[in-house]
Amino acid sequence: MAPSERGAGLDVGVDLLAWFELNGRSLPWRESRDPWAVLVSELMLQQTQVSRVIDRWPRFLRRFPDVASCAGAPVAEVITEWAGLGYNRRAVNLHRTARILVADHGGRFPAALSDLLALPGVGPYTARAIRVFASETDDAVLDTNVARILARAEGRALGRAEAQRLADAAVPAGQGWVWNQALLDVGAGHCTARDPRCDGCPLAPSCRWYLDGRPDPDPATGSAGVSGPQSRFAGSDRQGRGRLVAALRAGPVPVTDLPAVVGWPDDPDRAARVAHGVVRDGLAVLDGSTYALPR
Repeated sequence: MAPSERGAGLDVGVDLLAWFELNGRSLPWRESRDPWAVLVSELMLQQTQVSRVIDRWPRFLRRFPDVASCAGAPVAEVITEWAGLGYNRRAVNLHRTARILVADHGGRFPAALSDLLALPGVGPYTARAIRVFASETDDAVLDTNVARILARAEGRALGRAEAQRLADAAVPAGQGWVWNQALLDVGAGHCTARDPRCDGCPLAPSCRWYLDGRPDPDPATGSAGVSGPQSRFAGSDRQGRGRLVAALRAGPVPVTDLPAVVGWPDDPDRAARVAHGVVRDGLAVLDGSTYALPR
């Protein structure tokens, strides 16, 4: 039988689960079914290396062990505890979510997907991740790793709605937690964006792209949900934002010091624009002539 005539899609079932039992990563948040702990881990893992989150996740939970402790703290304390994780807006969204959960849901996470999606910073992936990894539902999570796997398995670029449908249909009944964790591990260790390791991949027997000889272009390129290369950090506005927030963690920053603090002493207009974005995102306040963390 020619490779192109063989099956395609995530038709691997028990083989994937057996592979995960032997090869799955041991990650601390996988030991928890607490939706708060799951949410913290998922927000930390967005565009942050797993190795860094392994160290920071338990430390953050010691400081904010539950929804109420985070909601009751000033947002400045949450931003400070987030130091070193990057994308500081995630800390603000986490704090806002905690306060909404306390005010509107009695400190508990809602079960409905629509209610989870209404929380600040909680998108389709994170909402499903809370349901799957805390409550072991049979939803399918669709992050960049899973989206890449699906496109290659199907041998073609996919739209987001179709990718989600395919992911949902592949989840074995009653196996949502382990199935999704297994796919995430395959994406991290085998079906990588660059130089995928198809040998030993449990999905290779049903992967259309692999069976067809991995032709160009890679179907994952441009497929919905698959992130592209990140823009250069050095010299970017993101770097300036990070410098400002880091400085604010140590104390207030006078407006006159702003250009030097963000790294552009000769471009005060750019410094002011970046500072405006930091304030807009809830990471700082401008009090007269001084920037500070919000109270």
